[in-house]
Amino acid sequence: MIKDGHIHTPFCPHGTKDTLEAYVEKALSLGFQEISFTEHAPLPPGFIDPTPEQDSSMDIEQLESYFDKINKVKSLYSGKIKINTGLEVDFIEGFEQETTQLLDQYGKYLDDAILSVHFLKFGSQYACIDYSPEAFGQMVEVYGATENVYRAYFKTLLQSINCNLGPYKPKRIGHMTLVKKFQKKYPVKKAFTNEIMEILKAIKIKGYEIDYNGAGFSKPLCKEAYPPDWVAEEAINLKIPLVYGSDAHQMKELGQGLSMMPLWKGNQ
Repeated sequence: MIKDGHIHTPFCPHGTKDTLEAYVEKALSLGFQEISFTEHAPLPPGFIDPTPEQDSSMDIEQLESYFDKINKVKSLYSGKIKINTGLEVDFIEGFEQETTQLLDQYGKYLDDAILSVHFLKFGSQYACIDYSPEAFGQMVEVYGATENVYRAYFKTLLQSINCNLGPYKPKRIGHMTLVKKFQKKYPVKKAFTNEIMEILKAIKIKGYEIDYNGAGFSKPLCKEAYPPDWVAEEAINLKIPLVYGSDAHQMKELGQGLSMMPLWKGNQ
């Protein structure tokens, strides 16, 4: 079964307007037998998007239309490819209750979902770790060192795994080393092996999956998968499922990084 479990849509305000049909046709041309549309879920009420354009997710008012359009595409391509209705849900420290309420309300409509960390809390403020190299540099200044940003990210990621977000909590952890997106500009000497192994063991205990994300290969300051090979190997040793995700924000990005991810083949 060849699956892309992490695809965005024209509902993404920081993506493109490529249609759902265009994504499906591209997936078919690449030989995929199953795909999941996992648009960024609406951010919880009361949370202020810290990105300059405040375009990290779709609005809550768009959810009904999002589900409706995916259902129409499912019908259109029935028998040709399995299409899943999904969301990429943000774990945001301090907004666990609001996130649970969102999932309680809309989780019944989901076939698939991803739980990701994009935002870190520092005091009463939040920052988006993957917005831009400049924004990441500002975080480094606030945190005092690049290693401190990494440490905060992995701590928050572990919280996301262990947190109770109700019966519809996503069971796949999104791009678990996203903090390394700008590693060539902001390198760290510490491998954070202990922190990552603790995260893998928590994923194993929960029976979750890992989003084996190829988007990092296309990022000029990253050039590796999220997570990198050694982490994927440890996951395989622990018998944690890896699910390939292109994290495509435009149709042409479907399949990105897949040819450079040999550990994925046969592990779904």
